[in-house]
Amino acid sequence: MTGYQPNHPPETLGPFHPPKVDKQAIKPSIAQRITIKVTDPLNHSAPAFLHSPRTTPTTTCPPSAVVLVSGAGGGVSGPAGIYPSLADKIALLLSIPCLRLDYREPARTEYCVADMQAAFDYLRDHFGATHFVIVGWSFGGSPCFTVAAREPVRVAGVATIASQTAKTDGVRALSPRPMLLLHGEEDRVPAPSCSKSLFNSYGDDGDREMKLFPGDDHGLTRHAVQVEGKLFGFVVKCLGLSEGLGYEVLWQAGRDLVEGKEGRVKEMEMGRDLEGGERLF
Repeated sequence: MTGYQPNHPPETLGPFHPPKVDKQAIKPSIAQRITIKVTDPLNHSAPAFLHSPRTTPTTTCPPSAVVLVSGAGGGVSGPAGIYPSLADKIALLLSIPCLRLDYREPARTEYCVADMQAAFDYLRDHFGATHFVIVGWSFGGSPCFTVAAREPVRVAGVATIASQTAKTDGVRALSPRPMLLLHGEEDRVPAPSCSKSLFNSYGDDGDREMKLFPGDDHGLTRHAVQVEGKLFGFVVKCLGLSEGLGYEVLWQAGRDLVEGKEGRVKEMEMGRDLEGGERLF
């Protein structure tokens, strides 16, 4: 298609790393802007931030990776700006690649699903990854559950933060693969009843968990550190990486690498996550 303008040109997306990473013991990962070619009726490229590990994984588990996606406006910093921090920790502490993927056509599930599947192929071609944990915020729950239903072998688990319920029928095909649902009790963008509905739709068989955070908003800005910790632990569980993780790794995984709520909102603005109708209240 001629004259295509990307939703977010890669150079307009940021930041690479959380603001406090250089002041902490953890080093930043190797991060770079990339574009991922998606072959479908649009035939465009999706922008992304790739966080690569500095060392080779020591685990004997199948090669794995993590893909993080945002809401109805796209973006790469995620709820409460946790994605740069989470991606650094996944790449550095677990030695597996993590991709913060933007959408070509935000809020269009069919195209966002193609973006995610193309991201899987990219990570397979460059890192040999065959198993993926996917994380989605708000609208991001729709492509995550849809992809999981279409990719029963490659998707090892799905976590969502404040997910919507529209176009999430794929949740019914997720079990017995693990699912983690996180939601703020004061969220009205979609209300926490959305996560409760997804929890029920998953069914009784399998590994499901839902945690509601009292007094928190759509971005879970008041509990961001806890949310990031839950997501890190979920990745570890889904990919079978807990063996050999010592106290030092767990301590580093729990560090707050962002400067308070104001800093987190700034991270979201820089990552272009508060667009397309996405908001905190």
